[in-house]
Amino acid sequence: MDKKENNPSTINPSDEYKIRVERLKRIREKNIDPYPAVSKRTHMINEVLADFKKLSKTPTEVEGEKSAKDIFLCGRLRSIRSHGNLSFTQLQDDSGMIQLAFSKKEVGDEKYKEFVKLIDIGDFVQVNGYCFLTHKGEQSLMVKDWKLLTKTLRPLPEKFHGLKDEEERLRKRYLDIIANPEVKEMIIKKGKFWNAIRNFLLNKGFMEVQTPALEIKTGGADARPFITHHNALDLDVYLRISTGELWHKRLMVAGFEKVFEIGRQFRNEGMDAEHLQDYEQMEFYWAYADYQKGMKLVEEMFKYVAQETFGTTKFKIRGFDIDLNKKWKIYNYQETVKKVTGIDILNTDQKEIEQKLQELKIEYDSKGFNLTRAIDNLWKYCRKQIAGPGFLVGVPKVVSPLAKSFPDQPEITQRFQPIIAGSELGNGYSELNDPLDQAERFKVQEKLREAGDEEAQMYDKEFVEALEHGMPPTCGYGMSERVFSFLMDKPARECQIFPLMKPKE
Repeated sequence: MDKKENNPSTINPSDEYKIRVERLKRIREKNIDPYPAVSKRTHMINEVLADFKKLSKTPTEVEGEKSAKDIFLCGRLRSIRSHGNLSFTQLQDDSGMIQLAFSKKEVGDEKYKEFVKLIDIGDFVQVNGYCFLTHKGEQSLMVKDWKLLTKTLRPLPEKFHGLKDEEERLRKRYLDIIANPEVKEMIIKKGKFWNAIRNFLLNKGFMEVQTPALEIKTGGADARPFITHHNALDLDVYLRISTGELWHKRLMVAGFEKVFEIGRQFRNEGMDAEHLQDYEQMEFYWAYADYQKGMKLVEEMFKYVAQETFGTTKFKIRGFDIDLNKKWKIYNYQETVKKVTGIDILNTDQKEIEQKLQELKIEYDSKGFNLTRAIDNLWKYCRKQIAGPGFLVGVPKVVSPLAKSFPDQPEITQRFQPIIAGSELGNGYSELNDPLDQAERFKVQEKLREAGDEEAQMYDKEFVEALEHGMPPTCGYGMSERVFSFLMDKPARECQIFPLMKPKE
């Protein structure tokens, strides 16, 4: 195999595929298994590089020490340069990359010939050998023997001219990860993000639980659900639109006092830079706590998670300079909307708000449009001007059907939402535990649904019955992977490992 054969940029992709299939055929003709199940590994590449001096042995030392153990590595070949009786390659595993040297003298004529003629960039191999420094001082492994682990039939994208089209990158995310190290790093950070949240809550005495993803009635949010059919029970069910809110409150009724869940939830709505239909969410519920205690805990959690995930609390997000360690401000819903738009949301009607929305050139879905949706659209316009970090408070009851109201202000709820870079990055409140009040609010939501509002909440009779058995004062809070995408300052879709894509025609 010469340099040209090993350079995918010089070969038509369809021809490259044919060449590799032919090599696969030749491999099998030699009774070599191109896809063996068994492999041997004694070290990860980063371990070899970290202990290189200790592991280094000259060929003479290796020959003189019969008990010396070889280093076994496994990984993917990222480059191949052949020079007569010597070939250099780069081997990559999950921990790093190292140069390999294949010498005809070390591996033998036949094994060297097989490597040069049958192996391609992208193939997975097992090698064993010893560490040495090249004459240029590069840390390398001299291969004494090798084994094919996986024969690849399609070439990898080029390092500098690989996947550029955004849709193709997201569709073939596995190649995007290989070609772009920053994508792999983002995925690693996302894992750290969720682990940091989990560890924070566990250390605060919360217990992790799992609740149903299929529901007879959706609850816990204002959103349009996905509907599917349950064959065994012969009934239509919904994919949950919240991560178990009404189930968690049942656990509060049952006597649990601190629970949380990290899981998938689904909303059959539009897609944009902030919103997805299938995504990860965390919700916690804390008995004998109110929204004030909830805000303190959430602020502490944001700071901890940011530091654990990114090593900093300072971020550049959508043009805003954000420092989560700063004193978090309090933003009042009613006052903010009035200051920005001149509308007093507690003394207005749908017509006045619609006029203001049109004046501000704010687009909205007119289907099922009502006062609740009008106020929500007006607020979303206002929030874009708030840098944060801080908390939104004073949210009206009309847009908070599950939050407890203030005794002296029945139209205002004890709700809080973190505000960062012009967006709400979570939702929490003193949970409504008055079953009669909850039943009345469900009736209002039911009327909105009957009028065409597909995002209004459903009347959940069984949940009301659970509340009638008594739920202690409780603070609940939820946040999604959108928080991570904001801290990364990237669109939410790009921060998913495998976002949903339309199939190619």
